[in-house]
Amino acid sequence: MTTKNLDRLFKPKSIAVIGASSQIDKVGNIVLRNLLEAGFQGPIYPINTKHNEIAGLRTFSSVSDLPAPVDLAVICTPATVIPRVVRECGESGVLGVLILSAGFREIGSQGEELERAILHEAKRFAGLRIVGPNCLGIVSPSFRLNASFAGGMPKPGRVAFLSQSGALCTAILDWARQKDIGFSHFVSVGNMMDVGMGDLIDYFDQDDLTDSIVMYVESISKPRDFMLAARAFTRNKPIIAYKAGRFEESAKAAASHTGALAGSDAVYEAAFARAGIIRVFDVEEMFDCAELLARQSKPYGRRLAILTNAGGPGVMATDALLEKHGTLASLTSGTIEALNKFLPASWSHRNPVDVLGDATPERLSNALQVVLDDKQVDATLIIITPQAMTNPTMAAQAILNVAAQASKPILTSWMGGLSMQEGIKMLNEANIPNFFTPEEAVRSFMHLVEYSRLRETRYETPPENPVELLVDRPRIRRDFEKLFCSGQTILSEISSKALLEAYGIPTTKTLYAKSKSDALECARELGYPLAMKIFSPDITHKTDVGGVELNLGHSEDVANAFDRITGNANRLRPDARVLGVSVQRMVSSVHGRELIVGAKRDPVFGMVLLVGAGGTMAELFRDSALQLPPLNERLARQMIESLKCWPILQGYRGRPGVNIDLLINTLIRVSYLVADFPEIEELDVNPLLVTPGEAVALDARIVLGEFIES
Repeated sequence: MTTKNLDRLFKPKSIAVIGASSQIDKVGNIVLRNLLEAGFQGPIYPINTKHNEIAGLRTFSSVSDLPAPVDLAVICTPATVIPRVVRECGESGVLGVLILSAGFREIGSQGEELERAILHEAKRFAGLRIVGPNCLGIVSPSFRLNASFAGGMPKPGRVAFLSQSGALCTAILDWARQKDIGFSHFVSVGNMMDVGMGDLIDYFDQDDLTDSIVMYVESISKPRDFMLAARAFTRNKPIIAYKAGRFEESAKAAASHTGALAGSDAVYEAAFARAGIIRVFDVEEMFDCAELLARQSKPYGRRLAILTNAGGPGVMATDALLEKHGTLASLTSGTIEALNKFLPASWSHRNPVDVLGDATPERLSNALQVVLDDKQVDATLIIITPQAMTNPTMAAQAILNVAAQASKPILTSWMGGLSMQEGIKMLNEANIPNFFTPEEAVRSFMHLVEYSRLRETRYETPPENPVELLVDRPRIRRDFEKLFCSGQTILSEISSKALLEAYGIPTTKTLYAKSKSDALECARELGYPLAMKIFSPDITHKTDVGGVELNLGHSEDVANAFDRITGNANRLRPDARVLGVSVQRMVSSVHGRELIVGAKRDPVFGMVLLVGAGGTMAELFRDSALQLPPLNERLARQMIESLKCWPILQGYRGRPGVNIDLLINTLIRVSYLVADFPEIEELDVNPLLVTPGEAVALDARIVLGEFIES
């Protein structure tokens, strides 16, 4: 990942339009006109073999004919000739290339071959960078650059917008012009043949014009670069992302509970959280967040004050805030006293501050100033409805007078239609974010509060007694090498538990019995009560085939259970290899909780760790949390605390809580295990019984894939 020569794409001093056209409906003509209409300050060279002049500019037959090398070549030619065009650019010293043309991997194998041919040519020229192909282009308003075929130009701003959808780019640009919102840069990334999301995030992190990023993501092609760049960016600046394609059915073929729970979208969710990225779930949210980022400083607290001229919308905003786990600011007694001096006696006397429907602009501005001065308020939302005694335009002016001196974020919701337009226009021009509904305002506010929370966790003080992994990892690797090279795709429960034990994760001793007499012998060795389970590499969910018997108290129970378990498996899964049963001592605790701990190798982000409510109901309740390794104590604790069952794990209604430290220790040890054995495709510990005094794996299953070099 490198940002070298990206200035040539975003801050070029000269541009060639290869495939410039005199036909107004052609991309090559639209791009040329956009560059001219935007007022680009440097030379623009149309490249066209059929005309001597286009749009009043002298044309050239090739970039090699130009009087000097240009910084940026915008290619609008048919896809089939682009490998040659890129070679000519490289030979002519052009190191910034923007390919707008379509017809590449999005159309299939023929297009993929064209992309490979372009990359082959590009690699011959050190430092040559390509954005695209199959993209809308690049817009950098501060540099009067509109190297795209989108209509119109947004004003300069502080938000960079990145998108894998060209059509969405045009919609955002149109919306931005209507809302008078500016951007630092606007990038349609296309197929990301060379320059990817990670490169762009890294570049904009160093860009003085960019304070935040909003992006539309369909897939990540270079996950390591993306994560490194995003984590660096979000240390100081927020990233808001909309991830499309949430419901891929990739978990259908999963060989474990973990695989079924950790679907691809859940992994993106975990990756974004690890990188400090705030995720939104619809385009409206993305628009709202873009507006808030463009117009306001970032909030660093969740205590919101609500100022309104109508009680109902104030309640709506409060509901939305509490639903999003925000905090309704508690006004100090001094603030209440100050408001009492000029508000009517019937005002709400609390937050939300209802200044009543007959509020004058002066009353509104005075109330806002008092609320902003309250040390227990982090930000303020002002809601105005079109009541008969309300002048929304004058109300907007009153807000602007206070906002000009305010250091805390101010959000507004001018609810209504035509009567609100002039006031909304004034707010937009003054960079005060306005939302159609209070809920939209609260939702956007809470996204930025979440960014602040994620940012703060990066700087938490580590615990005094960190987990120590006192195991000989190289020796364990040697001991298990033969097993991992045996050609098995699924390790048995006994082998899986042995590996867990090697990493210091307690398990129940488990014996294998291929016959009824073997099972009785195992019972004599282990003692009663016992648990018996089907032993088959082909059966993942043992209870689904009647393959689990618990609390076996004597030899007759063991014999009968063996017959039932093997008989059920042979009847319900005649295709499965039934090798016998596994036998282990019953472990139970009246104060214990069953959890699932696992890991899955995601095709994009690699290994992902999981913890959740376990046992036979794991997939039904789907109460789980994911995290990307490596884990430390803080990350492991965050996973556990995010579970719906967290209150029960802590202790509930007189029942003691489980040993959270042991659970954290187990998660960290699993993260080391899967890092040391990259052959592991999926790992399932279900259930992991956690009690006030121990954490023990009652069942385990490891699925192997192809060896991956670590």
